[in-house]
Amino acid sequence: MASSKVWYLNTLSFPLHKPPTLQFSIYFPAHTLISTQQIDTDRKMKLRVKGLSLLLLLVLLALCSTIDVCEARRGKHWRSRSSPSSSQLRKKSKGKKGSSHRQYGGSRPSPKPPVSSTPSPSAGKGYQNPYQPSPSPSAPVIPAPTPANGSRHSSSRPPAPSCGKGHQPPSPPPPAVAQGAVFNVVDFGAKGDGVSDDTKAFEGAWAAACKQGASTVLVPPELEFLVGPISFSGPYCKPNIIFQLEGTILAPTNAKTWGSGLLQWLEFTKLNGIVIQGSGIINGRGQEWWTYSEPDYEGDDDKQYNVELGRMPQIKPTALRFYGSFNVLVSGITIVNSSQCHLKFDNCQGVMVHDITISSPEDSANTDGIHLQNSKDVSIHHANMACGDDCISIQTGCSNINIHNVNCGPGHGISIGGLGRDNTKACVSNVTVRDINMFRTMNGVRIKTWQGGVGLVQDIRFSNIQVSEVRTPIIIDQFYCDKGICRNQTSAVAVSGVQYENIRGTFTVKPVHFACSDSLPCSGISLTGVQLRPVQMPQYHLNSPYCWQAFGELYTPTIPPIACLQIGKPAGNYLQTYHDIWIQGHNVHQRNDKHPSSKTINRFEDLYTTGLTRTISSPSPFTPAGLNTISCTFTPTCGAERPMPSVL
Repeated sequence: MASSKVWYLNTLSFPLHKPPTLQFSIYFPAHTLISTQQIDTDRKMKLRVKGLSLLLLLVLLALCSTIDVCEARRGKHWRSRSSPSSSQLRKKSKGKKGSSHRQYGGSRPSPKPPVSSTPSPSAGKGYQNPYQPSPSPSAPVIPAPTPANGSRHSSSRPPAPSCGKGHQPPSPPPPAVAQGAVFNVVDFGAKGDGVSDDTKAFEGAWAAACKQGASTVLVPPELEFLVGPISFSGPYCKPNIIFQLEGTILAPTNAKTWGSGLLQWLEFTKLNGIVIQGSGIINGRGQEWWTYSEPDYEGDDDKQYNVELGRMPQIKPTALRFYGSFNVLVSGITIVNSSQCHLKFDNCQGVMVHDITISSPEDSANTDGIHLQNSKDVSIHHANMACGDDCISIQTGCSNINIHNVNCGPGHGISIGGLGRDNTKACVSNVTVRDINMFRTMNGVRIKTWQGGVGLVQDIRFSNIQVSEVRTPIIIDQFYCDKGICRNQTSAVAVSGVQYENIRGTFTVKPVHFACSDSLPCSGISLTGVQLRPVQMPQYHLNSPYCWQAFGELYTPTIPPIACLQIGKPAGNYLQTYHDIWIQGHNVHQRNDKHPSSKTINRFEDLYTTGLTRTISSPSPFTPAGLNTISCTFTPTCGAERPMPSVL
C-alpha cells in the first residue's frame, strides 16, 4: 500500500528526496485514492464535454447567422411595403450599378441618357441649379435644388428610421413630387451672343422638357439670346415645368421676323403649373416700335389686323403672355422696354406674380405693366413698375384679384378697364388693391368704362394707397374716350360697391373725379380716411373734386371735402343682376340706326339699350315695385348736358 502511494505521488511529480535510511509513509484516506483507470475515464469525459460544447457553439453560431440574414431581408421587405414608390424604383433600376439613380419617395427613375443626336440635359458648364421659388398658396410645388451634374435626383437614399423594441415605425412621408432633368438651351445649340438667332434652340429645349414632368428649361447667366416670336405650347406637356431665366432674352428688331398679325413675342399657352423665375431679363427692345408706330388699338387681343409687311412695326406685340393656363407663377425676373404690354394673362386661373421688375420710358405708348383679361384667382405683390401706361390693367372677365405691395410710377396708375368698348359686355368683380405706392403717375386708382357697353363692376376695394404728385388719385369715369370726340350713348357698364380707404398723399390736378352714367348712376361708393393735399405745379391747374351721378357714403371727413358725392342711393335705384346683364347684351347687339323713333317694350332694362324714345306700357318681372308705366325720352343730343369726356 505504501509503495503504491509513493508511486502515485511520483507520477504527480512530487518526488521525495529523503535519505534512504529514513522510513515514513503518507496516509491518504481511502475515499481519496484515485486509480489510473479512473483518471483516463475522467480525461475522456472532459474531452467529450469540450467537443460537444464546441459543436453546440458552432451550431448556435450558424443558427444566429441564419436568423440575422432573415431579419435583414425582412427589414428590406418592410421598407418596400411601407414605401411602395421606393420598391418601384428598385425594380426599375434593377441591373444598374450604384444607388445614385434612386430617389427617396419618388415615382420615376433617373432619365436615360439621350442619344447622340439630342443634347444631353445638363445644368451648363460648371453651373449649379439652386432654384426653388418662394412657397405660396396657389403656386405649384417646386422641385428641390439640383446637384451640379445636372441630375435632379438625390445622390443617396436616406436610411430607414430605427425603432426600439415594441415601438411602431412612423408613417412614411408623403411621396415627393417627381423631379426632372435640367435642359440647358446652350446644349441645344444656342449661341448666346445676342446676334445669332437662338429660337430653334429654345424650341428644342422646351420640347425635351415638355416630355418630362417637373423638368427645367435653363437660360444660363451672362449670355444674351436673340429669340424671335415663339409659343411654348402645352396641351400635351407634362405639368410643373420650370423656365429658369438667368440670362437675357432679346427681341428681334427686324420687321420681317414678326410675320403678319403677331400680337405677342414670348407666349406660354395651355399649361398647368408653369413657373418662370430667376434673375434674368426679358428685353423687348421696343424703341424701334415706339419710334415708327402709332398708338395701338386698346382692345381685345383677338382683334385681327391686315397690314402690309412693310408696316409691321405698327403692330406691337406683348413681351410675355400666358394664355389658357392654370397655376402660373412668375417671380424674380425683369421685363424691360416692351413694345406694348410687358406681361399679360389671358384666360388663366391661379396666378401668382411677385418680386418682379417692369420698366419702360414714361412716354412709351401702350406699354402696360401687367394686363389681366378673363382671369381669376390672381395675386400680384412686391413688384416695381415704371411704364408708359397702366402699371396694372384689369379687363373684362376678371374676378378674385388681389394686388398689394406694389410700387408704381411713372405710369397711369392701376386701372379697371376700359370696359364695354364697341357696345360689348364686361364684368369685373371682387378686386382688392392695397398697400400701394404711386409716384408721379397720371392717375391713381381708376375705373373706366366706355359708353354703350353693358355689364357690371362690383365689390372693389382700394385701401392704403399712398400717392405722391399724382394728377388725379381717385377716378370713376363712365365716359372714357381715347379720342377727341366720342358719340354719346345711354347704355353703360354699371359700377357699384366701390370702397376707398386711407387714400393719402398729394395731387397736382384734381383729387377726385366721379363721372357716372345718367342711366346707371354709380352706387355704393364709400370714402374713409381720404386725405389728399394739392401740390402746385406750373404746368397744371388745380381743380376741386368733381362728381356726376355718384351716390354713396362719407364715413369720415375728407381732405378736401367731397361735398359733391350724393349721400344714399339713386332715386328708383335699380340693382342689376347677371340675368339683366345678359338681357342687355342680347338687346344691345340688335340695335341699329333704322329703329323707329319710339317703341313699346316690356322689359325695364331696355330703357338703357338705345338712345331712342321708349315706353313701358305694362308691368314686367323687371319693373321696380310700384312702377307700372314709365315714359322716358332720350335724344341724340341729350348727352350734351352730361360731363365732358375725360381727357385724363
